[in-house]
Amino acid sequence: MNCPKKTPSTYISLYLLLFCLAFSSCKEKKEKGKGGGGDEKKDKPTLVDVMVATLQPITNVVEANGTIIPNESTELRPEVSGRLTYLNVPEGKSVAQGTILARINSADLEAQVQRTKVQLETATRTEERLRKLLDVNGINQSDYDAALNTVNTLKADAAYTQTLIDKTIVRAPFSGTIGLRQVSPGAYVTPTTILATMQQLGRMKIDFTLPEENSDLIRIGSVVKVKLEGRDTTMRRATVIALEPQANRQTRNLMVRALLDNARVNPGAFAKVIISSGNNKKAILIPTNAIIPDDRNNQVILVKGGKASFVNVQTGTRTANNVEITQGISEGDSVVVTGVLFAKPDAILKVRKAAKR
Repeated sequence: MNCPKKTPSTYISLYLLLFCLAFSSCKEKKEKGKGGGGDEKKDKPTLVDVMVATLQPITNVVEANGTIIPNESTELRPEVSGRLTYLNVPEGKSVAQGTILARINSADLEAQVQRTKVQLETATRTEERLRKLLDVNGINQSDYDAALNTVNTLKADAAYTQTLIDKTIVRAPFSGTIGLRQVSPGAYVTPTTILATMQQLGRMKIDFTLPEENSDLIRIGSVVKVKLEGRDTTMRRATVIALEPQANRQTRNLMVRALLDNARVNPGAFAKVIISSGNNKKAILIPTNAIIPDDRNNQVILVKGGKASFVNVQTGTRTANNVEITQGISEGDSVVVTGVLFAKPDAILKVRKAAKR
């Protein structure tokens, strides 16, 4: 029996049909596998740790940044211009009030004083002689008045020149410690030249700023706590001695000055001032990392019915690690504290650990 002869076009059609069947089968398996894996991933719960919100006692405190300042501080400058003929600035050492630290060349002023004294002696003798003549009506009153005026003028000139000489001497304005010397002997100085700085380190003060709305927490005589930065982290006490009556127009803060008790610290050091309002209360505290900041609101995640519920909250007092929640959370709510970044709205949550604060 003769079989019909197959042409090349018949083989091509057969191959195309087999290829389409194979491609359709592979695509169906791929889509089926893809669909099954996505469902499993979607149904997989997110592991989280939660805390049960409870009321806890907290102390309402205000923290402020402060700067340590000495009891007295000044820059040593000359009052007149001239060349230094004497310089005694013991760097880093204590000096007593009134100690001469520097002298400026005053030879011309001293010569002027001597000349004025000679003129004053002559004018004084003339005034005495004319006074005797005036007593016997030997001269006019105007002649005697002119001689007396000359005496008084020369006395004033001598006093003025002596004042200029006194200004050429730089003395310690108070007992304290000298800083680093900024000039050398023989230098030409002016009133803008700083010879050295001087600090009185016996009693230290602290200046800090306080928000205007908290001004009722501070008054003269109030005691605040101070934490110094550095090796000595002991909490110290300071007594408020003065308040700036006007608030800063840019920051709306008040400047406060307090006297620090028994502290050996360098002026200019940073310190943290802690002010207690004295009003202890109970509130819900949650870890700071449980807060999700938003453009307008702060949010936290609650576990309700095994799912993630995002709620807006209002915050209050903050501490180093916790924040007070004033609105949005009730006592007994389960707040997500770990796994916050992986939870989505209405996602299924699996609680790994629950704790009370």
